[in-house]
Amino acid sequence: MENNKKRTEEELADLKEEIESFKKEKERVKAIVGQIGGMPSFDTKTLNIIFIALILACIVGSLMTGGIVRLVMIELAIVALSIKIIYLMNKQARVNHLQPLDSVFYRMAN
Repeated sequence: MENNKKRTEEELADLKEEIESFKKEKERVKAIVGQIGGMPSFDTKTLNIIFIALILACIVGSLMTGGIVRLVMIELAIVALSIKIIYLMNKQARVNHLQPLDSVFYRMAN
């Protein structure tokens, strides 16, 4: 009887250790997902400012000039917007890739 009680206590201790390990792993995954799709980092903010400045400069330049320069400025603005859209799609794909993993951890924890 005492042997069974001792074994049950050991099993409980092992289960508690596994739960703690699981919680740590869950927090690690949550942090990774947060880094990828969370608040914009300094680099992302800087990149956004550069894109906005480039597009505004192209639009103002196209309004102030004429002929071939106007067409080049409009083309540059379109290219900059296209690059930004591709960048956003890439970021979203990275977030979507890890989203199911995060939901599995969330369901298992509750």
